[in-house]
Amino acid sequence: MKEICIVEFPSNLGLKEPQPGKEPGVKKLPDWLWKNNLHKAINPVNILRLDPPKYSSVRDLETNILNANSLVDYAREQAYLINNLLSQNKFPFVLGGDCSILLGPAIALKQKGNYGLFYLDGHTDFMNVSLSETGGVGGMAASIVTGNGPEKLTNILNLSPYIKEENLWCVGNREYDDEYEDQIKNSSATYISLQTLRKQSILNCVQSFLSQVKSKNLDGFWLHIDVDVLNDSIMPCVDSRTPDGLTYDEFNELTSYLFQSDKLSGLEITILDPDLDPTGKYTKDFVVNITNTFTSFNN
Repeated sequence: MKEICIVEFPSNLGLKEPQPGKEPGVKKLPDWLWKNNLHKAINPVNILRLDPPKYSSVRDLETNILNANSLVDYAREQAYLINNLLSQNKFPFVLGGDCSILLGPAIALKQKGNYGLFYLDGHTDFMNVSLSETGGVGGMAASIVTGNGPEKLTNILNLSPYIKEENLWCVGNREYDDEYEDQIKNSSATYISLQTLRKQSILNCVQSFLSQVKSKNLDGFWLHIDVDVLNDSIMPCVDSRTPDGLTYDEFNELTSYLFQSDKLSGLEITILDPDLDPTGKYTKDFVVNITNTFTSFNN
């Protein structure tokens, strides 16, 4: 059993301001999760933290992306940290932040070998810059790590693509807009919307993914968890709310199958905004569910 290391990436560099002059609150997530006992429940061998560069609301002229240069610098540092943990056969349990925190781990995975990515999210995050209204990498993370987008971000350290497009599984989207969905449908990634997931069954979906990991002889896979994949009634404290979503029974079933796999190399949790959950009600429920499921297979 690998030793678990909590890694804190308290970044909001991939999101637009919720209102002029106010930074997205998701950068407070690691401290908020600590306050709500996630760290205690996971009981890691150590806790590492890497603070991001300063947030800016100004788009990069070259790429039209928010905080592009800062994201590149931060991703390099993240990759170095995650690479070291993987080299020591440790399990990085990463706490964001917004979805742009994926860049560093994805680079580290490319440095180590050939990995899959199970992208569990209420959105595909597989979007061209031209479609983005915000310029935030949080909404393009899956696209960028598979080599689609401005070279400044897709080819850091000349490692593009960090994850091969055909090794990306994008699961749980419920943003049913044709132009938006067409981006992932026209790629070589596997796309399973929330509707499709329920039709196919969670077990069949995960078994199919894990069988591909095995048949392709991948070195492992990374699990991305954006909490907005959860039903809006149980997780409303996110920046882009959408009706429906996974119940905790569905979420726990799905993650339990992934947590059991010895090919799971690390995971990240993103998007829960403490500013939108002042009493901690929704955070507490999330912590109980994910830690109970994770620790039942990792103790």
